[in-house]
Amino acid sequence: MVIREAELDTVCGITSRLPRNIYPEIAFTGRSNVGKSSLINTLMHRKRLAYTSSKPGKTQTINYYLVNKCMYLVDLPGYGYASSSVENRAAWGDMISNYLTGSDMLRYVFLLVDIRHDPSEDDRKMYDWLKYLDLDPVVICTKSDKLKPREIDGALLNIGRCLGADEDAVIIPFSSEDKTGLDIMEDFMTQVLENEKK
Repeated sequence: MVIREAELDTVCGITSRLPRNIYPEIAFTGRSNVGKSSLINTLMHRKRLAYTSSKPGKTQTINYYLVNKCMYLVDLPGYGYASSSVENRAAWGDMISNYLTGSDMLRYVFLLVDIRHDPSEDDRKMYDWLKYLDLDPVVICTKSDKLKPREIDGALLNIGRCLGADEDAVIIPFSSEDKTGLDIMEDFMTQVLENEKK
């Protein structure tokens, strides 16, 4: 998929009404600081379309990025940020839930986990919940450049095992540094658009 245009189109806070979009959506979820914004920037071939920070918990809204005026990438707030208040975490959880259960145009959910570590309890809960919602998440294992090439396959198997994923689950290594996995994710975007035409 060739990216011709990409822009931040809609920002929804805790009290915002979620938009009823007419274009298909791919959502990105994961714990705070797992690399969602960096991944979106890499996908869009932009450096600063999505705001990145070394401090977790910066994305506190649902951000809709319009791509080629035909698709949305939806950046959901990161979960598991321990320094946030209980009230804020509950509100973000409600916001994510409302989106995942209420969007008519959601086609894929990409669940991001850090390839260097076992999935957290929050990661496992999110994976199980997405499966319960019949959303069948695609697991994106970020920061793969931090491992040696020979370590990647074992790390992917471990993450799948920790999540309780089926054998046919899609688990992809990704790096915003060396672009590992970029072509596979672009294929998913192309597939979404092709399916919309049928």
